[in-house]
Amino acid sequence: MTFSIAARCVDTGMFGIAVSSSSPAVAARCAHARAGVGAFGTQNITDPRLGPQGLDLMANGASAEQAIDTLKQSAPHIAFRQLIAVDANGKAAAHSGDHTLGTHSTAQALNVVAAGNLLRDEEIPAKMVAAFQRAQGHLAERLLTAMEAAIAAGGEEGPVHSAGLLIVREVSWPVADLRVDWSDGDPIAELRKLWVLYKPQLEAYVTRALNPTAAPTFGVPGDK
Repeated sequence: MTFSIAARCVDTGMFGIAVSSSSPAVAARCAHARAGVGAFGTQNITDPRLGPQGLDLMANGASAEQAIDTLKQSAPHIAFRQLIAVDANGKAAAHSGDHTLGTHSTAQALNVVAAGNLLRDEEIPAKMVAAFQRAQGHLAERLLTAMEAAIAAGGEEGPVHSAGLLIVREVSWPVADLRVDWSDGDPIAELRKLWVLYKPQLEAYVTRALNPTAAPTFGVPGDK
């Protein structure tokens, strides 16, 4: 029901994860990232607890592979889970339990990992990784390009209805947490439009949090 990609930007140290599913509000359950630590995805028969647990393990020094291995040994019902992780060194890891749904696979390289289940083609995660590696620009744009490549390659067996994009960097909160929680159209295309709208305002939102006196005006009626 889900495909996703997590990555680290070598140039900026940002982490991000993008995800899409036939289920509603997929990013609320499946996408996790922490500045300076990494990104972690949990999907298939999802246990949202595994995202924070995986990030905690990596924050305490575990690599992406070690974090997933620990969860494989300790988390209940791990056979139903599909996990992806990328750590602060760019090492990536993935797990697909024995009860992962339908056609499923994972693919990884330095700084990036992708996974999917109920796919039309098991090569889709590999195509997502390749598209990410070819793409240029902001980490968010590279992740969105990978998601678009998944759709172009066939995506899920059925239509997707939700999508999300999560980006973290040096501050303690996500600098972008964008979601299309339900769409009868193309949630990934809608997510791209949302990013285009949000990108020019991202730095202003960070500045307003850190130092409101240096922030630009809001540009809305009544703001002087």
